[in-house]
Amino acid sequence: MRALTVTLNAALDVTYRVGALVPGDTHRVSGVAVRAGGKGVNVARMLLALGVPVLATGLAGGPAGAVLREDLSRSGVPQAMFPIAGETRRTVAVVTGSGQATLFAEPGPVVTPGEWAGFLGHYSELAANADVVVLSGSLPQGLADDAYATLVRAAAVPVVLDADGPALAFGAAAGPAVITPNRSELAAASEVDDPLALGAAAALVSDGARGMTAHTAGGVWSAAPPEVITGNPTGAGDAAVAALVAAWHLPWPERLAEAVALSAAAVRAPLAGDFDRAFYDQHRADVTPRPVPED
Repeated sequence: MRALTVTLNAALDVTYRVGALVPGDTHRVSGVAVRAGGKGVNVARMLLALGVPVLATGLAGGPAGAVLREDLSRSGVPQAMFPIAGETRRTVAVVTGSGQATLFAEPGPVVTPGEWAGFLGHYSELAANADVVVLSGSLPQGLADDAYATLVRAAAVPVVLDADGPALAFGAAAGPAVITPNRSELAAASEVDDPLALGAAAALVSDGARGMTAHTAGGVWSAAPPEVITGNPTGAGDAAVAALVAAWHLPWPERLAEAVALSAAAVRAPLAGDFDRAFYDQHRADVTPRPVPED
């Protein structure tokens, strides 16, 4: 299984650790981490840790884009980021001692029509050598709401789409293999209860600490973490996507169990893109998917 992850709105992730977050107050930061980020980059990191061959691509520009590429190289994540003129954005996550995370996300660079056309050719070449493609995260300025739909149609292999808003609606209508919205993202994208009505072959819907539900043509299953998990939830959704790809050959109930277990292990890790390996190994067997009766 060779995976290609696409992060159109890549970022430098800055994580601050504080005792508590108090609006209007001065905070003493106890720890700072800066690393290449964006949802697809996080997925690539975790796939690499799971032993899945992966290549990370997307758009990166300016000094921040150069730092992002350098960090990927240092981390051992194979990358083929496409250069643009605009400056790669930054995101700031403020994580408190209780594990609550507050995220500040810049909008990202403006991508020109010429840059988008160049990336489409670059993407088509990379996708031709992949077994599965992951499209993750927000769209930078300058790209149309149907950008992900264009990438779904251009891929001759299964596509996992992790997006929200109009990008999710348009992208799902193009027929990806799986979409991975949370409950609020799904509600915003569709007025119907069945997530498969959006157009994807399957949907993994997250409901926070209550777990996840897999909607497939062969049935619906739900599963929850084995215990209440505290920590940094920023990369939990990315972990679920990585687990789906790593377990692509398994039946859906087992893929769901992998997604829930790895997502919980990611909450236990201090930075998005990492997971607590010991917790994952210990509790994977404790996740039990259950069929959801049809209405």
